[in-house]
Amino acid sequence: ALDPICIFYEGISSLCLARDVKQSKWRDLGEKSIKAMAHFVQLSTWNFENKLALLQAELHCLDSHYDMAELAYEASILSARKHKFIQEEALACELYGIHFIENRQFEKGISQLQKAINKYIQLGALKKADDVKDFVEVIKQPAHFLS
Repeated sequence: ALDPICIFYEGISSLCLARDVKQSKWRDLGEKSIKAMAHFVQLSTWNFENKLALLQAELHCLDSHYDMAELAYEASILSARKHKFIQEEALACELYGIHFIENRQFEKGISQLQKAINKYIQLGALKKADDVKDFVEVIKQPAHFLS
């Protein structure tokens, strides 16, 4: 049996790797995860809609379709919030924040990362919240704004 949670995290990891290392095998795995997640959405919108939207957002980023990526991130965040998936709302906010940082929209990025931190704290994932806080502190260094 296919495990939708494993497929989701494999897809997220693969699409992030595809952006970093530019190897088509990672993109292919990400696209495969999107197709599988689309099937799961048909079985349960409640459980899988936010996951599909987040995978799609990451693929749009990979393709430099930033407006579509932002719509998909926002859809993922709203769906996760509506269906009370705090951990997935936090992850979507974090990845949305990273998207903004990578595109030199620092204020928007820090805002999304702060939302992720708050969600991780709400979840009790204090180490993860601290890791994101540390990342935000690095981003706030003047060198990032000047380069």
